[in-house]
Amino acid sequence: MIMRSRFLPGSFVVALVQLACGLDAPEFPVLTGEYLGQTPPGTRAQIFAPGIVSTGMHTRDVAMTPDGRELYFGVMSGGFSVIMQTKLENGRWTKPEVAPFSGNPAYLDIEPAISPDGQRFYFLSTRPPPGTVPDSADYGRWVHQDIWVMDRSDDGWGEPYNLGPPINTEAPEYFPSVTREGTIYFTREDPETRGSHIYRSRLVDGEYQTPEKLGPQVNSTSSQFNAFIAPDESFIVLSTGGREDTHGGVDYYVVFRSDDDTWSDPINLGPEINTPRGGEWSPYVSPDGEYFFFMSSRAPSRDQVPATITFDYLKDLHRQPGNGDAAVYWIDASFIESLRPATR
Repeated sequence: MIMRSRFLPGSFVVALVQLACGLDAPEFPVLTGEYLGQTPPGTRAQIFAPGIVSTGMHTRDVAMTPDGRELYFGVMSGGFSVIMQTKLENGRWTKPEVAPFSGNPAYLDIEPAISPDGQRFYFLSTRPPPGTVPDSADYGRWVHQDIWVMDRSDDGWGEPYNLGPPINTEAPEYFPSVTREGTIYFTREDPETRGSHIYRSRLVDGEYQTPEKLGPQVNSTSSQFNAFIAPDESFIVLSTGGREDTHGGVDYYVVFRSDDDTWSDPINLGPEINTPRGGEWSPYVSPDGEYFFFMSSRAPSRDQVPATITFDYLKDLHRQPGNGDAAVYWIDASFIESLRPATR
């Protein structure tokens, strides 16, 4: 669950995040081309956009518009959580900044997801329910997690609104992901057991239907969450804890779906993605299907650590990704389809 404990003005929160990201430097690099001009990865996972997106802070949750010209990601720091944005404008990527709809210190925003047609922007927020406005005395009280959405407008995105029932309930709902047909996949947490499971809801005549909890192939333990569904609904990548074939506490698994809506058994994405010492809980495949982005909290390997730890080393480590806090990694996504069982 997400908890809050103190109040700071919204402008200060934005400045704090940008300063901590190292984004207030006088010279921001000229970034052109796809994916912020980063060298594409191969079959080895690489930190994505070090010093720009992955900065040493807790960074996760990539989402892109279908044309690849807008990139959003989540940053959590100092108990605050915001959605960041960078855009390709006039041939150059803009300096990442807190998105206009995010940054209010009274609630947390995270887990952006954009529909495959680019017309809707979903995200998790703890902002107050519709029709209620907390004042400073209530700061930190609004911790209920709901899925919110914005519609595409002529100049960006419209005002956020609560997705409402039957998707949102009194239970926590989070990490939306949407297919081309409009079906939404999301996590719902049981308030009593704290178990979390993947649900989906079909969109019929513009209305979401009663969500269904997916079967034991997808929900194989009492703890699975943060699922990315392929736009064609052919596979789902999710984070699962408590399985015997894990590389660590929580790993990424893929479950393949057949045309008859049956699912394969979960398949671990392997040691290149999952690590014994890191946490993994935010998967995403780029709109072109070329790259798999994922959050990992992997720490430096033993051969990267000096024989004697100094304070300067710790300060430098704190300011760079791969320091044991969450960072965004990416890898060629073709390995996912190679895991599909031959009979499916």
